[in-house]
Amino acid sequence: MSDHFDALETQAPETREDRLFRKFPGHLATAMNNAPGLARHLEGVDAATVTSREALTALPVLRKPQLMEAQQADPPFGGFANLKALAGNRVFLSPGPIWEPQGIGADPWLAARGLYAAGLRKGHVVHNALAYHMTPGGFILDEGLRALGCTVFPAGVGNTEMQVDAIAALQPSAYVGTPDYLKVILDKGDELGRDLSCIKRALVSGGALFPSLRDEYAARGVAVLQAYATADLGVIAYESALDGAPTEGMIVNEDLIVEIVRPGTDDPVAEGEVGELVVTNFSEAYPLVRFGTGDLSAIQTGQSPCGRTGMRIKGWMGRADQRTKVKGMFVDPKQIGDLLKRHEDIDGARLVVERDGSLDAMRLLVTGNGIDIEAVAATLRDVTKLGGTVEVVGELPNDGKVIADERDYEA
Repeated sequence: MSDHFDALETQAPETREDRLFRKFPGHLATAMNNAPGLARHLEGVDAATVTSREALTALPVLRKPQLMEAQQADPPFGGFANLKALAGNRVFLSPGPIWEPQGIGADPWLAARGLYAAGLRKGHVVHNALAYHMTPGGFILDEGLRALGCTVFPAGVGNTEMQVDAIAALQPSAYVGTPDYLKVILDKGDELGRDLSCIKRALVSGGALFPSLRDEYAARGVAVLQAYATADLGVIAYESALDGAPTEGMIVNEDLIVEIVRPGTDDPVAEGEVGELVVTNFSEAYPLVRFGTGDLSAIQTGQSPCGRTGMRIKGWMGRADQRTKVKGMFVDPKQIGDLLKRHEDIDGARLVVERDGSLDAMRLLVTGNGIDIEAVAATLRDVTKLGGTVEVVGELPNDGKVIADERDYEA
């Protein structure tokens, strides 16, 4: 059985670049015709002239705050979706809030390659523990798995004991979901005396896979790789393995154009320099051109030893803004601002994201007098849909941070 999904993964890099930019002008012209918001954003651009990476970098970067403003002014998609392509399809609402449409056809979020690299094959039974409610996470991997010919159990999140029972009965060979929830399931299985050793491989996303956690899974007999995905774009990059060990970096998905730019600007940085990840796709339903993810990464030099020749990135390295992913969900500084509006007795607030063992945890530091900690904690859960503790402190650092990610990504 081939180690690669198809021949595109091993083509010469210059062949890939030529193929992408030969088809891009036609795609861009069609996209601007079908998505009036994109046409307004790129007003004055002649699609026929965008035939190289250098020409692409002359276009403006579209960032999420701009997209959110456009959606608020022209709901639901701000004119950035091809409405003619959405009949019979799904739409999603992610934190922000921001609307996303599902793309067209099988595997619209380009998940199959990353799943294949993680060892998923036709006939495998897979336990999918990403959320299927409102946000597209569960569907991103579900569609890719079904395109591969896998059988999917749509477990979603929560109801851990029921998930343990389902695994014990269905005997899936693989798990997909957030990195830390697999540990929750396996630990609960141990507690209940259920044998979950059927799970031999996993593709995880929606959070950081810490080295210590990957090692723990390996000790349990589970080979875990990770994918970097967003609700807007799907799977952007994914890990591969060689001789059973993860290779360095993450391979950029085929049919995506990835750049790294200096945060807050539209300017590409030198190879290896950390900057904001910017992605251009070829989606007919949701064409995004130079879309700023707000995530930090860097281009990894050289090619993967697994034989795939695509660009590699160093994976997720933090946020260019302060929007932070916690337990697979983004928490935005705007949400903390909404909390402050509900509690006038709070003078200042800073959300600290840290680790509690192998799990993500939130701690809201607030300043002020007469603060009702329980009421604030309830509001924190309401605005973020995640639980956290609240602490009253004397003062906060004067560094402009509303959200401080203090997780150690090397541990």
